[in-house]
Amino acid sequence: MKTVAKSLLVTVGLFFLPLGAEEATQNDKQEMIELSEAFGHFIGKNLQTTGIDFNLDAFIQGIRNGAEGKPAPMSDQEYEKRMSQQQEKAFKHLSEENLEKAENYLKDNVKNSNVRELEPGKLQVMILQEGNGDAVAEGNVPMIHYTGKFVDGEVFGSSEDSNNPISIPLNQTIPGFSKGLIGMKEGERRRIFVHPDLGYGTAGHLPPNSLLIFDVELVKANNDEMSEDEEEPDLDDAE
Repeated sequence: MKTVAKSLLVTVGLFFLPLGAEEATQNDKQEMIELSEAFGHFIGKNLQTTGIDFNLDAFIQGIRNGAEGKPAPMSDQEYEKRMSQQQEKAFKHLSEENLEKAENYLKDNVKNSNVRELEPGKLQVMILQEGNGDAVAEGNVPMIHYTGKFVDGEVFGSSEDSNNPISIPLNQTIPGFSKGLIGMKEGERRRIFVHPDLGYGTAGHLPPNSLLIFDVELVKANNDEMSEDEEEPDLDDAE
C-alpha cells in the first residue's frame, strides 16, 4: 500500500510539471481536457487499491492547492507518519475481512460431495479428471500446468500463457499447494482450495489472508532432471 501511495504522488508530480510556452501552445485544449479527465480517473481508480477511505472533496482540493503552489496542510514527515498509520489500519481491516471470507467459503465448500478435506477447515481438493500414472510423493518435483485464482475468479498466477509446464519442488512452495499435490497421479486434474494459514497469509504480493484456489494438471510426478540452478517459479507471480 505504501508503494501505491508513493507512486501516485510521483505520477501527480510528473503530470503537473510546467510546460514551456511553445510546448503549451501546441497542445490542443480539447486534448488536454480529455487527458486531464483520464488522468483523474486513473488516480481515482488507484485510490481504491490503498484500502483507505479518502475524502474525495478534500483530495481534489489538495490537488488543486498543490498545482497552484499553495502551502501543504502538513509537513512531509507528518504526512508520512499519519499515512503509515492509516495504511496499517486498512491492512489490518482487510486481513480480518479476507480471513473471515476464506473460512466461511471453506465451511460451505466442504458440503459439496465432490470435495475432499485434507486438513479440517484448511485444505480441500476436488478431482476434476482422474489420472492413471505415477503419483506425486513427498520430496518430489512435480511438473504441472496450473492456474491460481481468488474466490471471485480473478487470476493471480498461471503457467497456461507460456503453454509450457513448470516444475515446482514441493519443499519450496506454500504448504497448502505442496500438500494438495501429494498423491496426485499423472494425467489427473484437480482443484485445490488453500486457507490463508497454508498459503501466503499476510505476506507476499497478494491481498492479505486471501483464500487461494488452484486448478492443476499433473504432467509428470517427479521431474528429477530439473537443473539445480533453474529458478523456482512464484505461484503468485507467474503470469
